[in-house]
Amino acid sequence: MTTSQRAYTDEQLPELLALIERADSVELKVTIAEERHRSAIDALELDPLAAQIRQVYFFDTPDLALSRHGVVVRARRVQKRRDDSVVKLRPIQPAELPKRLRGSAAFTVEVDALPGGFVCSGTMKAMLGEDDVRDAVAGRQALHRLFSKEQRALFADHAPDGVSLDDLAVLGPVFVLKLKQLPKGFDRRLVSELWLYPDGSRILELSTKCPPDDAFQVAAEARGFLANRGLDLGGEQETKTRKALEFFSAQ
Repeated sequence: MTTSQRAYTDEQLPELLALIERADSVELKVTIAEERHRSAIDALELDPLAAQIRQVYFFDTPDLALSRHGVVVRARRVQKRRDDSVVKLRPIQPAELPKRLRGSAAFTVEVDALPGGFVCSGTMKAMLGEDDVRDAVAGRQALHRLFSKEQRALFADHAPDGVSLDDLAVLGPVFVLKLKQLPKGFDRRLVSELWLYPDGSRILELSTKCPPDDAFQVAAEARGFLANRGLDLGGEQETKTRKALEFFSAQ
């Protein structure tokens, strides 16, 4: 599995610090065990009617060859917003990235930090029209048209030999409710995402972003805030993307 599942140790802290130093941002995340979703929603006073509706599609080979090569390809439909697409590399070492890629305005480096683990990823995003993703997954246009020239080049550099964007299977969608709020007692924006999988299972993820220099301070504040609300942060952490890929690949 990825770096996100490794426990923090004294030996790994220098690695984490080096990643944070070279990142553009840090996203602090925690997933809540499914049996505690209702109590977490009540504790945080989350209003489902205020959430933004999303459909998330992943693209990979049926045997998840891209995932094994550290490449994630995704597109989203977002309520009352334009569609978007992403080509992501995970895990990465920022110091090893080509200067051309690191200097691209479309490419960002972020460290995801979870209780007990971390992973660094590089993401290249493109904005699309409102119906582009729907047309592509329905077969009315080629999948590669969802991705910019830069994204296609990034994919070609890191995908397995012989695999093109138009060869990929559509894995999805996952129905997502996303809510942003400024909760009482926490002076940063808290993002709640509820991912609803076709088999009825769910992942509730809470997250907040911060500049790299503030990561440890914000992590302590966020942990204290959630603990004061009675949320148990010691449960097994699930990965939204991994769960989606494995579920749809099995179909």
